[in-house]
Amino acid sequence: MSTQETVLNVRYDAPPEIWDKVPVIYQHLEGWLGYHVDSNLPFWYSFDENEKHILASVEPSGLLFTGLMEDAEWGIWVSNIKRLATEILGYKVGEIELGEVDY
Repeated sequence: MSTQETVLNVRYDAPPEIWDKVPVIYQHLEGWLGYHVDSNLPFWYSFDENEKHILASVEPSGLLFTGLMEDAEWGIWVSNIKRLATEILGYKVGEIELGEVDY
């Protein structure tokens, strides 16, 4: 397994109409566990960061997902969140660094 990271163009200063939909996206993704009791960060697969897991946080650069998993599985999971977020949020969600979207 490898350490993984991606930042999506869901801005930290997006309006409440956007942020109210984000938990719906989380719940539809494979491996959803809920929010960690101490950090209140969303987790998938495991709350133990030494095992296969994904967690998300809101950063000035966008919605950050980090995790520990196999590269191929990570690629599929990230593709799924981009597709689902695009459908639910109503605009193209992707990675600015990869040139998939603008700011």
